[in-house]
Amino acid sequence: MILYPAIDLKDGHCVRLLHGEMDKATVFGDDPAAQAAKFEAAGCEWLHLVDLNGAFAGAPVNAAAVEAILARVTVPAQLGGGIRDMATIEAWLSKGLSRVILGTVAVENPALVREAARAFPGKVAVGIDARGGRVATKGWAEETDVMVTDLANSFEDAGVAAIIYTDIMRDGAMKGPNIEATEALARAVSIPVIASGGVSTLADLVALRDTGVIAGAISGRALYDGAIDLGDAIAALRP
Repeated sequence: MILYPAIDLKDGHCVRLLHGEMDKATVFGDDPAAQAAKFEAAGCEWLHLVDLNGAFAGAPVNAAAVEAILARVTVPAQLGGGIRDMATIEAWLSKGLSRVILGTVAVENPALVREAARAFPGKVAVGIDARGGRVATKGWAEETDVMVTDLANSFEDAGVAAIIYTDIMRDGAMKGPNIEATEALARAVSIPVIASGGVSTLADLVALRDTGVIAGAISGRALYDGAIDLGDAIAALRP
């Protein structure tokens, strides 16, 4: 199972939100590229980047910070937030991003996900963010009637590289991931599922790994707070 250190970007800074609320942001640093370099030095295999402003704006906002990260590190990075058209997808992939994450648009324009996945094999992931099993969009500000498993199943034949599943009520709360729901989703689809939200201890990561069906996990606050040592976690998760 791959551990993805998270760099959430708000106004050019590294932050973590509580329950996805922009007014509950804790700033962890003003140099995202330096933070990315630290994660790389600790041995991470991937980076998970989120343009929080972009998620609300519907277009990239923290592009300069993302580009600085891509220029600084050699490990692959995936990015979500505000990526809602083919031109933006193409632009990011041309700048060295390894994978784009499509969230809101996966609900509102699933045909775009299919088109992008065909055009860029292995480089398109679907981000599914949920409260109580229902999908939320537009930076988690809007809740839909779409159920998580139904949305995931609709992309089974689309060729997407991964599903990033976030339980919003666990995100940034340091209360542990929703292992049961994440495992259920991973068993319901053949697409690799990456867990996000609430990963706060090494035991959480081991529990996710031990399901045997979860492909990866994203952690942010726990790494910044020191609750999880990245080097130790990577060593523990190594096959």
